[in-house]
Amino acid sequence: MITHNIIQKSIQYMEDNLQDELTLEQIAAHAGFSPYHFHRLFRKEVGINIADYLRSRRLCYASRLLLNTDETIIAISLNCYFESQEAFTRAFKKMYSMPPGRYRKMFAPHTYSTLGGDYMDQASPVKDWFLTGSQPQNYEMGVDRSIVHQGNTSGYLKESIAEDPGQFGTMMQQFKAEKFVGRRMRFSGFVRTSGVQEYCGLWMRVDNNAQDILQFDNMNNRKINGDTGWNHYAIVLDVPANSATISIGVLLMGKGHVWVDSFKFEEVDLSVPTTNLEMESELLDGPSNLSFEE
Repeated sequence: MITHNIIQKSIQYMEDNLQDELTLEQIAAHAGFSPYHFHRLFRKEVGINIADYLRSRRLCYASRLLLNTDETIIAISLNCYFESQEAFTRAFKKMYSMPPGRYRKMFAPHTYSTLGGDYMDQASPVKDWFLTGSQPQNYEMGVDRSIVHQGNTSGYLKESIAEDPGQFGTMMQQFKAEKFVGRRMRFSGFVRTSGVQEYCGLWMRVDNNAQDILQFDNMNNRKINGDTGWNHYAIVLDVPANSATISIGVLLMGKGHVWVDSFKFEEVDLSVPTTNLEMESELLDGPSNLSFEE
């Protein structure tokens, strides 16, 4: 957990300085590590190296500039610390499957940016995800094309009706555990929040055929709340031999708005500690208060 906190601190530093020139040495020094050791830690936790992370975030920032400003492509490439427009075009085409000029022509007419708020593709369902919770009718989920961590879209979950302060909604999916039995799995991704009053977090649950919970974590002991920028969060659980289903998702308790992007579900080795929350209650030595007089 301490390692992940260090990684989150470094990601926040990079997010705050995306428009500045950053080196591995600067980022590692901010985290308090040597460049070599920090590079290994970051790759192990996030799944990509620091250079690739910075490049993908700057390309995402460049895509927003292409759609929402009249900046020239060469100015955008220099703004995002590419050595030339040609290098920027090659990297952009690799990530977005088209050169930046074509990307601007194709998508800019369909991008809406107003002072009143962000454009959201609320009418489109989120493929393979469903909405549930204590009062799912008071929440909405969808795809956001204006607040993005990587690529063109992010998913979002937000409260639409404030009725019960204890209500919650979740965007989730469920799948068979068979392929993952006996393995240690990490569910991770990037999260951004706005106005979260109670808390939000990723969650993951492993159940058996009787729907008993075998492993569970909802980040209740490391809650995300308030207004936060994009950062990386992870849940690590073992999948026991008698597992039947695995559920994953993002939870929003009470009011707020949460964006999620770049989820991963992958095996990790046993050196990565699990985040399982123990839910065992204390058992009595025998029956008690059988006459109901106490």
